[in-house]
Amino acid sequence: MIHKSICIMTGMLLSGLPVLIAQTLPEATLKEIRETGTIHRPLPIDCSRSLEETGLKKEVLLSSPLCSLNDLSGWSHRGIGDIQPTKQDDKGYLRLLMPTDVANWKNADHVTYGSSQAVFNVGGANWEKYNRILFRIYPDCEGSRNVHLNLYLTNDGVLKVPDEYGREGSHEINLINRQWNTCYLEITEMPRDKVTQLIFGATAFGRDRTTGKEWKFDIGDIELQQIADPEIVSGWIPGKNRIVYSTSGYHSSRSKTAVLNLTDKKTQRFQILDTTGKTVYEGKIDTRDTGLGSLSVLDFSPFTQKGEYRIQAGNIRTPFFPIGNNVWESSIWKTLNFIFCERCGYPVPEKHDYCHADILATHNGRTLAYNGGWHDAGDMSQQSLQTGDVMFALFEMANKVKGKNDSLYYRLLEEAGWGLDFILKCRFGDGYRASSAGIAIWTDGMTGNEDDTPARVHNNPFDNFLFAGMEAYAASSIEKDAMQKEFLIRTAKEDFNFALEAHKKNGYGHFSIFWEHSYNTSESQYMATASWAASQLYRLTGETFYAEQATAFMEYTLACQRTEPLDDKDRIRGFFYRDKARKVITHFNHQSREQVYMQALVSLCETQPGHPACPIWKEAIALYADYLKKITRYVQPYNMIPSGIYHIDEAKDSASFYAQHLMPGKNATEDYVRQLKNGIQLDKEHYLRIFPVWFSFRGNTAIHLAMGKATAICGNFLNDPELLDIAEEQLRWTVGKNPFGQSLIYGEGHHYAQQYAALPGEMVGEIPVGIQTKYNEDQPYWPQSNNATYKEVWVTSAGKWLSLLSELQ
Repeated sequence: MIHKSICIMTGMLLSGLPVLIAQTLPEATLKEIRETGTIHRPLPIDCSRSLEETGLKKEVLLSSPLCSLNDLSGWSHRGIGDIQPTKQDDKGYLRLLMPTDVANWKNADHVTYGSSQAVFNVGGANWEKYNRILFRIYPDCEGSRNVHLNLYLTNDGVLKVPDEYGREGSHEINLINRQWNTCYLEITEMPRDKVTQLIFGATAFGRDRTTGKEWKFDIGDIELQQIADPEIVSGWIPGKNRIVYSTSGYHSSRSKTAVLNLTDKKTQRFQILDTTGKTVYEGKIDTRDTGLGSLSVLDFSPFTQKGEYRIQAGNIRTPFFPIGNNVWESSIWKTLNFIFCERCGYPVPEKHDYCHADILATHNGRTLAYNGGWHDAGDMSQQSLQTGDVMFALFEMANKVKGKNDSLYYRLLEEAGWGLDFILKCRFGDGYRASSAGIAIWTDGMTGNEDDTPARVHNNPFDNFLFAGMEAYAASSIEKDAMQKEFLIRTAKEDFNFALEAHKKNGYGHFSIFWEHSYNTSESQYMATASWAASQLYRLTGETFYAEQATAFMEYTLACQRTEPLDDKDRIRGFFYRDKARKVITHFNHQSREQVYMQALVSLCETQPGHPACPIWKEAIALYADYLKKITRYVQPYNMIPSGIYHIDEAKDSASFYAQHLMPGKNATEDYVRQLKNGIQLDKEHYLRIFPVWFSFRGNTAIHLAMGKATAICGNFLNDPELLDIAEEQLRWTVGKNPFGQSLIYGEGHHYAQQYAALPGEMVGEIPVGIQTKYNEDQPYWPQSNNATYKEVWVTSAGKWLSLLSELQ
């Protein structure tokens, strides 16, 4: 959604810095990494392979101006700011004005200073013959590094827009300041039979240090268009004559498949071409009737030669992609770049200055500045557990590249250390921690005025168990700083003891903060986390106390595993219930820690191989691994791991249901049943959902990557290539082997789209919350409309990506 001139954005060269980077990357990528001082400045944005750049080249079949802007007839303003008519070269434009903050403002959780909106009265027109809106925007925003504008459509026809959750019809446009941006929004599946309003709006997020007092946007040349070949936005079938594939490439020794929707049925074979155009492999196009529809599969798994290749079927060709053993290295650097750009309490060059020193956590007469770690997403929120998850993933990846790629190893350690410093900073030393803050603005960094926001503080044994395990792992990952290692060992022990004391006193049930991503934690997951943490401490210290705790906590979790098969054709079993009552199955719909069951079980087997219960632990791993294999077969040939099994009556357990679903809507319990019935019925009571049951919070990346992590853990432990390949399929899905052919990692591979990155702005390596579903359906839905939650950039997704990839290195 930006003009192609974004391609000229570059990082700055830090001369004289010795940088040794593995020579598996293209020279252009190596140069970019070096010029950031090895990710100490943001990587340059490259839109040349983006969806927006491709879309501007599509054929326009029909075009109609929306209105004349020589005056503002039909336009009105609401909110803060104003609208004005303006002219340039005798052409009329609409000017939208907005202050970046306001006086007499009331602070609260996740609030902004308001918005300025220019509203055009469409009058109920039918726009169904159009599938795109095109327009131009010139932002003039003093001192603003990251600028965006929102477009909204409202529809009062058969289907209402916005929907119940305010997602449909809302689109954020990332812009380049002080130049004309040619923008568009494809609306192929947006309800538009009775369009009532078109709105351009800007939100006041306060001021970073360089930001001026006013934002100004000139908007014009608004056209309704009908274009040829609009993007597919829902379902499992790719666009016509479109090959969808892993745009990052394929590991030479694992499976290599792509999916094709070919209109010329006479074409029966496909070719793999090298950079000279020579055919190096040829195979048969395998058209299958799957549970997802009729899909043509191109399987070139036998081809293992390293190099750059493209796929050809008839007259259809893909861009070039690599085959090799290090095809994912580029994505590691790029996700690391994204994480760095999300640093809080740090002046990120070209992004923002030192920030949020006036977010305060107070406990027992003491106050700390709750800034550090990484911002949550496109907003400025912070959650200590989320920073901990990302920190842990960075340490995992560092340990896997150690001795193989020194530059990457030390840069991963450095970024992990930034997160580690924050989670240690947030300890009050008595079991209480600063845990989260909901922030949607830039603050002035000075305490004593209205933008100061309190951070939440509590003593949750789940948090302390999880942090104890993370701190123990960090201690085992640090070699050169003996004093820090010693401190981490002591801290991990203290946090484990704080957790154990609170657990003995009150047991499970400390999840009282609605907005925190741990709110949906089940009792079986809680116990598995405690077991995993104990095993980490046992591995680190050798103290048998921790071994005993690890086995004791696992007893509860094992009692929650389904060992008897369902009454279905596959005899599925091996999944986990939320508690020993075994009425509600564990599944996730936003944040996910599905992998913790296998982390805990494998850690037990590794640290206590001679324990009498070890055969039971191994059997539990094997059961869960079989479960993953069986449910993934329902999503062939994409092999995205489904969200899991659901029981038809789960919504009747209101305590569990509303712990799992944030802001679920007034008809949630009825919609739960509708969503299940759009899934796959397994027996009289159980359904398989490919995508989760969800309501307001939608997006699948963290969910299927966490399940991919669990799959890879099982694959490595069981030495099972099929499981490892399923795990890698989660990566391939993310970078283009999905029905839309889009890479969800900005700047990685091909056909990546803008994401909702409201305050930090577009970043190379950003990953969104993920592909969603429409209403109560169970098929992928990925419109161009860019909003939270599904398209919001999220460091959780980046952490899940690195954590899964660390298992496959």
